[in-house]
Amino acid sequence: MQITIIGAGVIGLTTAYYLQKEGHEVTIIDRGNGSNNCSFGNAGYISPSHFIPLASPGIVAQGLKWMLSSTSPFYIKPRLDASLIKWGWKFYKNATDKKVQENAPHLNNILQLSRNLMIDLDKDLNHGFQLETKGCLMLYKSAETGHHEAELAKEAKKYNIDAPVLTQKDIQAMEPEVEVDVLGGVYFPIDCHLHPVRMMETLLAHTKSMGVKFLFEHEVEGFESSNGKVNAVITNKGKIDGDHLVIASGGWLELMTKKLGISLLLQPGKGYSTTYKNRTKNLKHPAILVDDRVAMTPMDNELRVGGTMELSGINDKINMNRVHPIIKAANHYYKNLHLDVPTENQVWTGLRPCSPDGLPYIGNSPHHDNVTVAGGHAMLGISLAAATGYLVKQIIQKEEMEIPMEKFRVER
Repeated sequence: MQITIIGAGVIGLTTAYYLQKEGHEVTIIDRGNGSNNCSFGNAGYISPSHFIPLASPGIVAQGLKWMLSSTSPFYIKPRLDASLIKWGWKFYKNATDKKVQENAPHLNNILQLSRNLMIDLDKDLNHGFQLETKGCLMLYKSAETGHHEAELAKEAKKYNIDAPVLTQKDIQAMEPEVEVDVLGGVYFPIDCHLHPVRMMETLLAHTKSMGVKFLFEHEVEGFESSNGKVNAVITNKGKIDGDHLVIASGGWLELMTKKLGISLLLQPGKGYSTTYKNRTKNLKHPAILVDDRVAMTPMDNELRVGGTMELSGINDKINMNRVHPIIKAANHYYKNLHLDVPTENQVWTGLRPCSPDGLPYIGNSPHHDNVTVAGGHAMLGISLAAATGYLVKQIIQKEEMEIPMEKFRVER
């Protein structure tokens, strides 16, 4: 088939990889130039440890404390927005123990599948992702956070995920080059990390060599449909015909699907990161600073530091008030890193597409025979990319699905 994919982020690229490999002719359309979407600037985690959905008990109360502070890890820009209000209400209803018990097994299924597929994909592409299977540390400074993380470690055992609770001394032994100032931590050996820029460059180059066609700087203006099928995508530079359409447009997913009458809720969650290069002293393991919601990723002699979840609509404005606390937290946990606060032009920002229940949307359009949606991965885009691409391939080819897909359906 001739398959058109909207979105050249990691979800679009992995989907293209699996479909082109099956002999389909794939064209990717993207509004940007393919060099700086959300897939480039994230922490690069592949995290089966994140089996608890974003919508979970406690997150609402904590979020309410944080939501109006422009320096907090979570911030909602006050505004009258119908979609945000609907999303917030649905998020609130999903943030219960019952919902988490329903959703966590399905999130675990896709996370574990994706980890294995991503390791295989990295091998197939000559280890171009710089993928490392060193695990990830969840570090904390407060006893309250430590108790929560220990409970999470117990929960992980239900899914056969090893998660030893470590003392400060244990953690320091794992980090010989830096001074770690924490109360303790939980270690998830199953987690992996990669270099997001190298991964994206490798996927772009390889899919191009396979024959995938890229149409960058093409703004989607509409669709040409008839008899329950989308026949073409209308862009500002012309019409692209196709037999099947995949919508993987990241933070723009809700706006894009709305053009086809598909009703789904999604908020773009802005995150920030900065990358310190040529480090003489660096971390040996990626780590999440749980109390401050900051992610630390060593990539050879580089160190990427990122964080925050800002719901302020679709925009790329950088708020330095939100960057300062990220770097402050990094220096607070690692006493001899001595990280300088970056200038605004050294800060990367991107939009993570957040569904209101913490699960991605992966499935066919309820209104079209030849449209598949793949998005809403929030902070798990890299973690879930390989599985999403593979599952979309199975959906399009009407194969038996690798995992149950009911919880990921588009209209739920």
